[in-house]
Amino acid sequence: MTLDQPLTPDHLLLALACFFLAIALANSLFFPSLTRRSTAGRVSILIPARNEESNLPGCLIAALATDAAEVVVCDDHSTDGTASVVQAFASIDPRVRLIQAGTLPPGWMGKPFACKTLSESARNPWMLFLDADTHLQPDATSRMVAECVARRLTLLSCWPSLEMESWAERLLMPTLNFVVFSIFPGPLSLFLGSPSLGLAHGACIMVNQETYRKLGGHDLVRGEIFEDTRLAQLWRRAGERGLCVDGRDVVRVRMYDGFRGIWLGFQKNFYPAFRHGASFVAFLILHGGVFLAAFCFSWRAAVVILLTRLVLAVRFRHPLFSVVAHPVTEILLIALGLSSWWRCATGRGVAWKGRIYKANA
Repeated sequence: MTLDQPLTPDHLLLALACFFLAIALANSLFFPSLTRRSTAGRVSILIPARNEESNLPGCLIAALATDAAEVVVCDDHSTDGTASVVQAFASIDPRVRLIQAGTLPPGWMGKPFACKTLSESARNPWMLFLDADTHLQPDATSRMVAECVARRLTLLSCWPSLEMESWAERLLMPTLNFVVFSIFPGPLSLFLGSPSLGLAHGACIMVNQETYRKLGGHDLVRGEIFEDTRLAQLWRRAGERGLCVDGRDVVRVRMYDGFRGIWLGFQKNFYPAFRHGASFVAFLILHGGVFLAAFCFSWRAAVVILLTRLVLAVRFRHPLFSVVAHPVTEILLIALGLSSWWRCATGRGVAWKGRIYKANA
């Protein structure tokens, strides 16, 4: 292509595909990771739990294998045996405590309120908010404290290893890492304090308790469905140091069970994750107009996009068939986004564990 030649769709798609490949390569090579081995620090592990009877035993066994000073579970109005599971563990290990969430106040979403309730019960300088489907390695808490101390962080989130068992999970869950790590410039978050570079995975977030209380904690995100990354952004906006690191060697999570779980889980978070309708539209244009359209209009761009998927699949040890299935996953991703928007736009809201959450469309 010369300067006097018009810019064709093929050239534009190829240039954009190469740009996102560069971001993925940078993340694969330089995304921050846990680099410190261990530092003593008293940690409260705090687990919000709503209908988590099946997930809690594994989560608690792993949590109690760490050197955490206490493990507190907030039963968020569960209708299953969540409370009984926690009580059984508490009868064996005195570090385990069960508390109950109060009535959900107006303007609050369920998980932020459960986390706020947990924080009020925590007794230690470091608080680790953990989802009930998350499993820690024995050295997880000590390594996270060490990282916070060494980097002078008051918020640290570990991006977990994604466990995938069913075919639907192996096909679709790698798309989460593609969506994030093809556009989010992780290495820059080490050097720039911009709020837009705040990122967190809600399965595993450690905070300094004193700073948490000073900033307002989960009160900051009381009405947020997609509260984790928003908390990280507001943390940075307040001038505090927060960072998301590759934590796959210390934490793993099976986020959703099968296709239905994936659909409902991401439908809950998809549209509410965007602060403005324009950013949601831009996201759909990016994925429909670049990551999917390339397979119709530019074979060179399509190859680069598949290479991007391959880079991330190798980095995160995803099944390789998810790479070649990229066009299928893009179609499902766009359909999922539209479904999430439609439910919010029509006032029906998105459903999760027996609650209906509504977001402004």
